[in-house]
Amino acid sequence: MHAPFQKSTGLHFFALFLLLVFSLTLTTQTRGHDVDVTGVARVFLDELDDNSYQLSIVDQQVPPLFNVERILPERCLGLPPSRFSYRFQCEPALNTEDALLFPWSLEGLVLITRWSDGSDVSGYFPGDGSLIEVPMSEMKAGAASIRNLASRYLLLGGEHILFGADHLLFVLGLLLLLQGFWKLLKTITAFTIAHSITLACAVLGFFPVPGAPIEVLIALSIVFLAREILMAQQGNTTLAHAKPWIVAFAFGLVHGFGFAGALGELGLSDADIPLALLFFNLGVEAGQVAFIGALLALHYIFAKYLNHLIPSLQRGLAYGIGGVASYWFLERIPSLFIA
Repeated sequence: MHAPFQKSTGLHFFALFLLLVFSLTLTTQTRGHDVDVTGVARVFLDELDDNSYQLSIVDQQVPPLFNVERILPERCLGLPPSRFSYRFQCEPALNTEDALLFPWSLEGLVLITRWSDGSDVSGYFPGDGSLIEVPMSEMKAGAASIRNLASRYLLLGGEHILFGADHLLFVLGLLLLLQGFWKLLKTITAFTIAHSITLACAVLGFFPVPGAPIEVLIALSIVFLAREILMAQQGNTTLAHAKPWIVAFAFGLVHGFGFAGALGELGLSDADIPLALLFFNLGVEAGQVAFIGALLALHYIFAKYLNHLIPSLQRGLAYGIGGVASYWFLERIPSLFIA
């Protein structure tokens, strides 16, 4: 038994519990990461002349709107549609009291509104499983729309990290690999800086997001961490143990492209991208801190009672993390060869 591992019993116990939940729920839904955001629709709303409007749906896989009047305020009348485009007229014009109701069971949609005065406003709106509501009060230019954009992307970033199983498993692996507060702080900081760099570069268009290779590399990074945990348990140390912040930075660059998949594919207007990027990243960091904080809090609670289970818990957790990540890795390999 190695002394460093005796200090992390509670963390390992809770992590093993999390791993079991991940294993049971995610092996049947193994896209642990949403590099290709197929659950988010992109819709344009253009204001035309004479209080008329046009809705254009970018994604062809989105269900068609067979009766456009169902999503409109009662005073609006649907006009003859074209393919992936719907026209309607409202008397009087749309105002801040109105809302559009899309009958889609999607994760959400991004609406880009191009008003006749030349202003463009973007917004992300989450769905509830059967309906997506878009309040027009959030699609007008000004301070209100900025606050709404910030709050929505802060929430989206937090949800993305907390429900992104592969990112959580990677952070979990880092925690299991590390001993000592300062080493933990430096490593998590390096990971944060790295994924912030590639997230920004990808969303701002400096680099494309290579979806399939990134998913494969994310899975491989978790397998690597699982191997390093097992090596440490056997008394073998490598660069990952001596200077884990270097490894965290390298893999953080990869995970940043993964985060960009949730933001860069949403089709925001150029003016809204910097603010959305900032608050999405802040949401990711808030979710990451919450996850780490929960694990560390439980560590202090359980550390006094489970010392005798440390070796088996550590070994089981490492094999479990490696097993789930290996499954993801093997499942994602064929996507490299699909055009």
